[in-house]
Amino acid sequence: MMMLQESEKVGVNYIGRSSTDEYYYVDLIVKGQEMMITKILTIFTTVDLSNNYFHGSIPEAIGELKSLKHLNLSHNSLSGPIPSSLVNLTELEALDLSSNQLTGEIPPQFTSLTSSLAKFNLSQNSLQGPIPQGSQIQTFDNTSYIGNEGLCGLPLSKKCGGDGHNDHDEDSEPESESNGGTLFDWKFAGAGYGCGLVIGVSTAYVMFIIRKPRWLVEMIDNWIRRQHQARRWRPAIRF
Repeated sequence: MMMLQESEKVGVNYIGRSSTDEYYYVDLIVKGQEMMITKILTIFTTVDLSNNYFHGSIPEAIGELKSLKHLNLSHNSLSGPIPSSLVNLTELEALDLSSNQLTGEIPPQFTSLTSSLAKFNLSQNSLQGPIPQGSQIQTFDNTSYIGNEGLCGLPLSKKCGGDGHNDHDEDSEPESESNGGTLFDWKFAGAGYGCGLVIGVSTAYVMFIIRKPRWLVEMIDNWIRRQHQARRWRPAIRF
């Protein structure tokens, strides 16, 4: 899309700069025939160029189509940022820029989009950054934004910036604390078992020496005697 000089005033409005009499024109190839649309009226209400092979950036001049209600540029190969001039389309009811190669952030000016916007789709692009909050576009569900790995903020579940990082840290911290706590518990348990074993053996030794309590000492003596006799009378097997 390029600028075309106009020497005469016209009675209708076209996309361009009225102060310099410059207007946009478009070169198109239809069925192998090249043609030029010399001026683009601003009174269009619907533009549907979806499912084509358009590439390049979306021109800022599209924001001069003041009467536009429906704009569909989906399923092309458009690249570059979303023009902030789209916010000037105050009559816009449907905007579909899905399935392209658009990059950059959603313009913060989009918070000014009117409540008349009923359809909004930016899915399957390469957009990134936060979704403008407190605006009309925030009321659409996450299907309007899926396929943009770099986007964050409501209505997506992915949080933005430090929040997402902090959430990850917070999620991992309890696990670390849990693992640390388990290791800490086992250390104490091991120490407790060790102390208990030492105390138990020492107590048994003292009880055996002083021969108290008598019933326990006799029981241990009988067990030792039986073990000794069993070993002494065990027959040897020879070949």
